[in-house]
Amino acid sequence: MDFLRPASWEEALAAKAEHPTAVPIAGGTDIMVEINFDHRRPEYLLDLNRIELLREWEVGEENVRLGASVPYTQIMENLRTELPGLALASHTVASPQIRNRGGVGGNLGTASPAGDAHPALLAAGAEVEVESVRGSRFIPIDEFYTGVKRNALQPDELIKTVHVKKADGPQQYSKVGTRNAMVIAVCAFGLALHPETRTVRTGIGSAAPTPIRAKEAEAFLNAALEEGGFWDNGKIITPSIAKQFADLCSGAANPIDDVRGTAKYRRHAVGIMARRQLGWTWEQYRGSGRTLEGAA
Repeated sequence: MDFLRPASWEEALAAKAEHPTAVPIAGGTDIMVEINFDHRRPEYLLDLNRIELLREWEVGEENVRLGASVPYTQIMENLRTELPGLALASHTVASPQIRNRGGVGGNLGTASPAGDAHPALLAAGAEVEVESVRGSRFIPIDEFYTGVKRNALQPDELIKTVHVKKADGPQQYSKVGTRNAMVIAVCAFGLALHPETRTVRTGIGSAAPTPIRAKEAEAFLNAALEEGGFWDNGKIITPSIAKQFADLCSGAANPIDDVRGTAKYRRHAVGIMARRQLGWTWEQYRGSGRTLEGAA
Protein backbone atom coordinates (compact mmCIF):
# COMPACT_ATOMS: atom_id res chain seq x y z
CA MET A 1 0.00 0.00 0.00
CA ASP A 2 1.51 3.31 -1.13
CA PHE A 3 0.96 6.50 0.84
CA LEU A 4 0.45 9.70 -1.19
CA ARG A 5 0.85 12.98 0.72
CA PRO A 6 0.08 16.05 -1.41
CA ALA A 7 0.95 19.47 -0.01
CA SER A 8 -1.79 21.39 -1.83
CA TRP A 9 -5.27 20.90 -3.20
CA GLU A 10 -3.92 21.03 -6.75
CA GLU A 11 -1.43 18.27 -5.94
CA ALA A 12 -4.22 16.22 -4.38
CA LEU A 13 -6.36 16.50 -7.51
CA ALA A 14 -3.39 15.58 -9.70
CA ALA A 15 -2.66 12.54 -7.53
CA LYS A 16 -6.29 11.42 -7.67
CA ALA A 17 -6.30 11.81 -11.44
CA GLU A 18 -3.13 9.70 -11.72
CA HIS A 19 -4.35 7.10 -9.20
CA PRO A 20 -8.17 6.97 -9.44
CA THR A 21 -8.34 4.02 -7.02
CA ALA A 22 -6.55 6.00 -4.28
CA VAL A 23 -8.66 6.18 -1.10
CA PRO A 24 -8.70 9.63 0.53
CA ILE A 25 -7.87 9.77 4.23
CA ALA A 26 -8.28 12.84 6.47
CA GLY A 27 -9.78 11.98 9.85
CA GLY A 28 -9.29 8.29 9.13
CA THR A 29 -12.07 7.30 11.53
CA ASP A 30 -13.69 4.94 8.97
CA ILE A 31 -10.93 3.77 6.65
CA MET A 32 -8.44 2.99 9.44
CA VAL A 33 -10.96 0.68 11.12
CA GLU A 34 -11.37 -1.23 7.87
CA ILE A 35 -7.61 -1.44 7.37
CA ASN A 36 -6.93 -2.48 10.97
CA PHE A 37 -9.43 -5.33 10.70
CA ASP A 38 -8.06 -6.26 7.29
CA HIS A 39 -11.44 -5.64 5.65
CA ARG A 40 -9.86 -3.38 3.08
CA ARG A 41 -6.40 -3.03 1.61
CA PRO A 42 -6.32 -0.17 -0.91
CA GLU A 43 -3.42 0.12 -3.31
CA TYR A 44 -3.01 3.82 -2.51
CA LEU A 45 -3.95 6.03 0.45
CA LEU A 46 -4.30 9.72 -0.36
CA ASP A 47 -3.54 11.75 2.77
CA LEU A 48 -5.41 15.09 2.75
CA ASN A 49 -4.30 16.32 6.16
CA ARG A 50 -1.94 18.96 4.73
CA ILE A 51 -4.74 20.59 2.72
CA GLU A 52 -5.68 23.58 4.85
CA LEU A 53 -8.67 24.71 2.78
CA LEU A 54 -10.50 21.47 3.65
CA ARG A 55 -10.49 22.53 7.32
CA GLU A 56 -11.91 25.99 6.69
CA TRP A 57 -15.50 27.21 6.88
CA GLU A 58 -17.21 30.45 5.97
CA VAL A 59 -20.58 31.83 7.01
CA GLY A 60 -22.09 33.91 4.23
CA GLU A 61 -25.32 35.88 4.05
CA GLU A 62 -27.39 32.85 3.08
CA ASN A 63 -25.13 29.79 3.17
CA VAL A 64 -22.41 28.10 5.15
CA ARG A 65 -19.44 26.81 3.19
CA LEU A 66 -18.08 23.86 5.14
CA GLY A 67 -14.74 22.31 4.22
CA ALA A 68 -14.84 18.54 3.91
CA SER A 69 -12.39 18.04 6.79
CA VAL A 70 -13.86 20.50 9.31
CA PRO A 71 -14.04 18.39 12.50
CA TYR A 72 -17.38 17.71 14.15
CA THR A 73 -16.10 19.48 17.25
CA GLN A 74 -15.73 22.72 15.29
CA ILE A 75 -19.27 22.38 13.92
CA MET A 76 -20.60 21.92 17.45
CA GLU A 77 -18.68 24.87 18.84
CA ASN A 78 -18.97 27.38 16.00
CA LEU A 79 -22.00 26.62 13.82
CA ARG A 80 -24.72 25.70 16.29
CA THR A 81 -26.86 28.71 15.27
CA GLU A 82 -26.37 28.45 11.51
CA LEU A 83 -26.51 24.63 11.26
CA PRO A 84 -28.43 23.42 14.35
CA GLY A 85 -29.40 20.04 12.92
CA LEU A 86 -25.84 19.20 11.88
CA ALA A 87 -24.52 20.45 15.24
CA LEU A 88 -26.92 18.11 17.05
CA ALA A 89 -25.84 15.24 14.81
CA SER A 90 -22.19 16.06 15.52
CA HIS A 91 -22.85 15.66 19.24
CA THR A 92 -23.84 12.03 18.66
CA VAL A 93 -20.68 11.06 16.77
CA ALA A 94 -18.67 8.48 18.71
CA SER A 95 -16.26 9.99 21.28
CA PRO A 96 -14.54 13.38 21.75
CA GLN A 97 -11.38 11.98 20.17
CA ILE A 98 -13.23 10.94 17.01
CA ARG A 99 -15.23 14.17 16.90
CA ASN A 100 -11.88 16.00 16.91
CA ARG A 101 -10.72 14.03 13.86
CA GLY A 102 -13.76 13.11 11.80
CA GLY A 103 -15.65 15.42 9.46
CA VAL A 104 -18.65 15.52 7.17
CA GLY A 105 -16.53 14.79 4.09
CA GLY A 106 -15.63 11.39 5.51
CA ASN A 107 -19.28 10.54 6.13
CA LEU A 108 -20.13 11.54 2.57
CA GLY A 109 -17.19 9.68 1.07
CA THR A 110 -18.00 6.48 2.92
CA ALA A 111 -21.72 6.92 2.19
CA SER A 112 -22.71 4.44 4.87
CA PRO A 113 -26.47 4.57 5.53
CA ALA A 114 -25.58 4.76 9.24
CA GLY A 115 -23.43 7.91 8.90
CA ASP A 116 -24.52 10.41 11.54
CA ALA A 117 -24.36 13.52 9.34
CA HIS A 118 -26.59 12.28 6.51
CA PRO A 119 -30.09 12.87 7.98
CA ALA A 120 -29.19 16.43 8.99
CA LEU A 121 -27.71 17.20 5.56
CA LEU A 122 -30.79 15.79 3.81
CA ALA A 123 -33.16 17.77 6.03
CA ALA A 124 -31.17 20.96 5.46
CA GLY A 125 -31.00 20.47 1.68
CA ALA A 126 -27.20 20.58 1.38
CA GLU A 127 -25.12 20.57 -1.80
CA VAL A 128 -21.79 18.78 -2.14
CA GLU A 129 -19.04 20.50 -4.12
CA VAL A 130 -16.66 18.01 -5.73
CA GLU A 131 -13.65 18.70 -7.89
CA SER A 132 -11.16 17.03 -10.19
CA VAL A 133 -8.53 18.25 -12.62
CA ARG A 134 -11.42 18.49 -15.09
CA GLY A 135 -13.24 21.08 -13.00
CA SER A 136 -15.79 21.32 -10.19
CA ARG A 137 -19.49 20.55 -9.90
CA PHE A 138 -22.25 20.71 -7.30
CA ILE A 139 -24.24 17.59 -6.41
CA PRO A 140 -27.56 18.07 -4.56
CA ILE A 141 -27.58 15.92 -1.44
CA ASP A 142 -30.66 14.05 -2.72
CA GLU A 143 -28.61 12.82 -5.70
CA PHE A 144 -25.41 12.06 -3.83
CA TYR A 145 -26.23 8.61 -2.41
CA THR A 146 -26.45 6.05 -5.21
CA GLY A 147 -26.41 2.71 -3.34
CA VAL A 148 -25.15 0.89 -0.28
CA LYS A 149 -21.90 2.70 0.57
CA ARG A 150 -21.83 4.20 -2.93
CA ASN A 151 -21.97 7.84 -3.96
CA ALA A 152 -22.07 9.98 -7.08
CA LEU A 153 -18.34 10.76 -7.15
CA GLN A 154 -16.40 9.99 -10.31
CA PRO A 155 -13.14 8.04 -9.80
CA ASP A 156 -10.97 11.15 -10.20
CA GLU A 157 -13.09 13.44 -7.98
CA LEU A 158 -12.59 14.55 -4.38
CA ILE A 159 -15.09 16.16 -2.01
CA LYS A 160 -14.08 19.75 -1.45
CA THR A 161 -16.88 21.59 0.33
CA VAL A 162 -20.40 21.11 1.62
CA HIS A 163 -22.72 24.07 1.08
CA VAL A 164 -25.66 24.34 3.48
CA LYS A 165 -28.26 27.07 3.65
CA LYS A 166 -28.29 28.80 7.03
CA ALA A 167 -31.21 27.61 9.13
CA ASP A 168 -34.26 29.83 8.76
CA GLY A 169 -36.25 27.75 11.22
CA PRO A 170 -35.89 25.09 13.93
CA GLN A 171 -34.06 21.85 13.21
CA GLN A 172 -33.79 18.62 15.18
CA TYR A 173 -31.86 15.37 15.07
CA SER A 174 -31.83 12.17 17.11
CA LYS A 175 -30.65 8.63 16.77
CA VAL A 176 -31.28 5.30 18.48
CA GLY A 177 -28.33 3.31 19.78
CA THR A 178 -27.42 0.90 22.51
CA ARG A 179 -25.55 3.61 24.44
CA ASN A 180 -24.70 7.30 24.22
CA ALA A 181 -21.13 7.06 22.89
CA MET A 182 -19.11 4.98 20.43
CA VAL A 183 -22.22 3.48 18.88
CA ILE A 184 -23.40 2.98 15.30
CA ALA A 185 -26.95 4.19 14.86
CA VAL A 186 -29.69 1.58 14.89
CA CYS A 187 -31.63 4.30 13.09
CA ALA A 188 -31.57 8.09 12.97
CA PHE A 189 -33.89 10.91 11.97
CA GLY A 190 -33.50 14.59 11.15
CA LEU A 191 -36.15 17.26 10.65
CA ALA A 192 -35.89 20.86 9.48
CA LEU A 193 -38.60 23.51 9.24
CA HIS A 194 -38.07 26.02 6.43
CA PRO A 195 -40.51 28.88 7.17
CA GLU A 196 -39.22 31.03 4.30
CA THR A 197 -40.49 28.48 1.78
CA ARG A 198 -43.13 27.05 4.14
CA THR A 199 -41.76 23.56 3.70
CA VAL A 200 -40.50 20.73 5.88
CA ARG A 201 -37.65 18.38 5.03
CA THR A 202 -36.67 15.10 6.64
CA GLY A 203 -33.69 12.76 6.69
CA ILE A 204 -33.60 9.10 7.70
CA GLY A 205 -30.42 7.16 8.45
CA SER A 206 -29.67 3.47 9.00
CA ALA A 207 -33.17 2.41 7.96
CA ALA A 208 -32.75 1.89 4.20
CA PRO A 209 -29.95 0.93 1.79
CA THR A 210 -29.04 4.63 1.55
CA PRO A 211 -29.84 7.72 3.61
CA ILE A 212 -33.28 8.87 2.44
CA ARG A 213 -35.99 11.49 2.86
CA ALA A 214 -39.58 10.67 3.77
CA LYS A 215 -40.95 12.58 0.79
CA GLU A 216 -44.55 11.42 1.08
CA ALA A 217 -44.56 12.46 4.74
CA GLU A 218 -43.11 15.84 3.80
CA ALA A 219 -45.76 16.40 1.13
CA PHE A 220 -48.54 15.48 3.55
CA LEU A 221 -47.26 17.77 6.29
CA ASN A 222 -46.55 20.65 3.90
CA ALA A 223 -50.14 20.46 2.64
CA ALA A 224 -51.62 20.11 6.13
CA LEU A 225 -49.69 23.08 7.50
CA GLU A 226 -50.65 25.25 4.52
CA GLU A 227 -54.31 24.26 4.44
CA GLY A 228 -54.69 24.80 8.17
CA GLY A 229 -52.88 28.15 8.12
CA PHE A 230 -50.48 26.82 10.76
CA TRP A 231 -47.51 28.86 9.57
CA ASP A 232 -49.46 32.06 10.24
CA ASN A 233 -51.78 31.31 13.13
CA GLY A 234 -49.28 29.41 15.28
CA LYS A 235 -51.80 26.77 16.30
CA ILE A 236 -50.60 23.56 17.91
CA ILE A 237 -50.36 20.78 15.35
CA THR A 238 -53.19 18.35 15.96
CA PRO A 239 -52.40 14.81 17.17
CA SER A 240 -53.98 13.33 14.04
CA ILE A 241 -51.62 15.30 11.76
CA ALA A 242 -48.62 14.37 13.91
CA LYS A 243 -49.60 10.70 13.86
CA GLN A 244 -50.12 10.63 10.11
CA PHE A 245 -46.76 12.32 9.57
CA ALA A 246 -45.05 9.81 11.87
CA ASP A 247 -46.74 6.86 10.18
CA LEU A 248 -45.65 8.09 6.74
CA CYS A 249 -42.07 8.57 7.95
CA SER A 250 -42.11 5.03 9.36
CA GLY A 251 -43.49 3.74 6.07
CA ALA A 252 -40.72 5.45 4.10
CA ALA A 253 -38.10 3.33 5.84
CA ASN A 254 -36.87 0.18 4.14
CA PRO A 255 -34.70 -1.40 6.83
CA ILE A 256 -33.21 -4.84 7.39
CA ASP A 257 -32.81 -7.15 10.35
CA ASP A 258 -29.25 -7.21 11.66
CA VAL A 259 -27.32 -7.57 14.91
CA ARG A 260 -28.20 -4.00 15.94
CA GLY A 261 -31.97 -4.22 15.51
CA THR A 262 -34.88 -5.65 13.58
CA ALA A 263 -36.57 -4.01 10.64
CA LYS A 264 -39.82 -3.80 12.61
CA TYR A 265 -38.10 -1.99 15.48
CA ARG A 266 -36.36 0.44 13.13
CA ARG A 267 -39.64 1.42 11.46
CA HIS A 268 -41.27 1.91 14.85
CA ALA A 269 -38.36 4.01 16.13
CA VAL A 270 -38.33 6.21 13.03
CA GLY A 271 -42.00 6.99 13.58
CA ILE A 272 -41.44 7.85 17.24
CA MET A 273 -38.53 10.15 16.43
CA ALA A 274 -40.50 11.85 13.65
CA ARG A 275 -43.47 12.57 15.93
CA ARG A 276 -41.30 13.86 18.76
CA GLN A 277 -39.15 16.05 16.52
CA LEU A 278 -42.22 17.54 14.88
CA GLY A 279 -43.48 18.51 18.33
CA TRP A 280 -40.13 19.96 19.40
CA THR A 281 -39.50 21.96 16.23
CA TRP A 282 -43.05 23.28 16.05
CA GLU A 283 -42.93 24.47 19.66
CA GLN A 284 -39.68 26.28 18.84
CA TYR A 285 -41.31 27.87 15.81
CA ARG A 286 -44.39 28.93 17.76
CA GLY A 287 -42.19 30.47 20.44
CA SER A 288 -40.04 32.38 17.98
CA GLY A 289 -42.56 35.15 17.36
CA ARG A 290 -42.56 34.53 13.60
CA THR A 291 -46.16 33.31 13.66
CA LEU A 292 -47.28 36.69 15.02
CA GLU A 293 -45.56 38.45 12.12
CA GLY A 294 -47.33 36.18 9.66
CA ALA A 295 -50.71 36.71 11.29
CA ALA A 296 -50.41 40.51 11.45
